[in-house]
Amino acid sequence: MGMNKTPLAERLRPTSLETYLGQEKLVGEGASLRKAIESGFIPSLILWGPPGVGKTTLANIIAHSLKRPFYTLSAINSGVKDIREIINKVKSQGMFGGSNAILFIDEIHRFSKSQQDSLLGAVEKGIITLIGATTENPSFEVIPALLSRSQVYVLEHFTKKNLDDLIRKAVREDKELAQLDIEVKETEELIKLSGGDARKLLNLLELVISSAEKGKIQLTNELVHSLIKDKTILYDKSGEQHYDIVSAFIKSIRGSDPNAALYYLARMIEGGEDPKFIARRLLILSSEDIGNANPTALVMATNCFQAVSIIGFPESRIILAQCVTYLACSAKSNASYAAIASAQALVAETGNLPVPLHLRNAPTKLMKELNYGKEYQYAHNHEGNFVEQEFFPEEIAGKKLFEPGNNARENEMRKKLQAIWKEKYGY
Repeated sequence: MGMNKTPLAERLRPTSLETYLGQEKLVGEGASLRKAIESGFIPSLILWGPPGVGKTTLANIIAHSLKRPFYTLSAINSGVKDIREIINKVKSQGMFGGSNAILFIDEIHRFSKSQQDSLLGAVEKGIITLIGATTENPSFEVIPALLSRSQVYVLEHFTKKNLDDLIRKAVREDKELAQLDIEVKETEELIKLSGGDARKLLNLLELVISSAEKGKIQLTNELVHSLIKDKTILYDKSGEQHYDIVSAFIKSIRGSDPNAALYYLARMIEGGEDPKFIARRLLILSSEDIGNANPTALVMATNCFQAVSIIGFPESRIILAQCVTYLACSAKSNASYAAIASAQALVAETGNLPVPLHLRNAPTKLMKELNYGKEYQYAHNHEGNFVEQEFFPEEIAGKKLFEPGNNARENEMRKKLQAIWKEKYGY
């Protein structure tokens, strides 16, 4: 059908907030980021969200709305030299009557510390306003100095309705597609295959339409399935498949299956995944899913993270495999995870309760006169280094938040708690 060389996703890229898809919490009427854009002043931004939810588009719209010079780099193929070139170019062009340039860096989590450091001076002096896009948690991936000078905005997955609307809009409004006879009957299969990534969704739609028989095209789940089931286009390392594999990897370890866990580990290694990304997930799992059922799990995962930070691939694969098999074969417990969730829920419900007087710090004479700390009993002065006293604020005394798991180590904990607290917490 002689498709335009510009991909459909590019042809449909919104150019204003009015046509921008989703993210109402950020850019809807009265939302914080929209207000900042309308005021003409924005801080440096980090846009954090899954692939294909409009991070690049939003950066383009911001630059366009503020009428600022706009430069863009991808962290995959840029280095310190490229950053310096842009900064020098902006400096040499002057500040355009005080309005500075915007530098958009896609996949900023792939920049090393030194590459991120090279941005710092220009951001501090206001030579550039940085907009970084990342699919990874910026608190791990962006250096603190840059993070403290940036506002982090979280972009959410598109809803099924957002994506359905996008397909219909493409068929109706794109110049190329509007010339064809296309009836949109079903969209579920396309949406499922896209994994919520709008760019991928439009690429798939274009592929289906260009592969379909000429004449009237009825877009159905069956048509999509028959045309796309063997296409390798579906998955790329930064896309939704990446999240699916990580999810299957974690669930295999949680489910104590070292064989499946190794398979997904190999999938990630072969896909060129960052070993520190994998090791970080293992660190979280060692507490969330194993915890005190085997406290050595956290030690192992911490050492694994340290080791892969020093070693890198290919040898890191052996260290990761050792840690993965150890965690998969370990006893499991989510008691700590459940306990802190219960504690946070209790705090949200009960608010800022006063700390009991006998537990308060009494550094001044007045505080001592007010009986701060007076009734406190020092546990080490008592037999077995324990004496029964009340530690909770009065209103929530006796609340049980920690329930040890049913495994050898945590059963020992339960026995100990039972022996010292008797009926109080019902252990």
